[in-house]
Amino acid sequence: MENDGFQRLDRKLVYKAHLFDLYEDTVQVPNGNVAKWDYIGHKGAAAVVPVLEDGRILMVNQFRNALDRMAIEVPAGGRESTDEPYIDCAKRELEEETGFKCEYEDMEFLLSLKTTVAFCNEQIEIYVVRNLKKSEQHLDEDEVIHIKAYEPSELRDLIFAGKIQDGKTIAAIMAYLNKYNV
Repeated sequence: MENDGFQRLDRKLVYKAHLFDLYEDTVQVPNGNVAKWDYIGHKGAAAVVPVLEDGRILMVNQFRNALDRMAIEVPAGGRESTDEPYIDCAKRELEEETGFKCEYEDMEFLLSLKTTVAFCNEQIEIYVVRNLKKSEQHLDEDEVIHIKAYEPSELRDLIFAGKIQDGKTIAAIMAYLNKYNV
């Protein structure tokens, strides 16, 4: 029942981008019809919920071109390859974006999510990180990231007020609040 009668007949690369590859799939559906579907292949990403000693959570505020505005998000970034372990990506992105680092033993897996299952295979693994140590941001040349610590209840309020709309961030914060009864 896994494919329930659907069969991919062909996959053609249409466009190779920096962050993803765009394909056109030819799929036979259970009634015998053949359909053309778009598919985005993505290397995956990792995100972190960085919790300070006082319980506040570090968030990044950065410009998002697709929104044409700044967005409040959990620190996150793409894997360098499909072979890179998600935890390594999470550790790297934490330091690059926030200027804080951690040890592997201070990272706890929270959840894994697929961002857009209708047309993309992107998977994001999210970790809760504690015992943060000050380091330095290592931003890309096109990044400008502002860091701010929030009370967990403040983040919940921002989500329900529509001020935080990023899916991975909503999933990460709500899962964290639920798991730890914050």
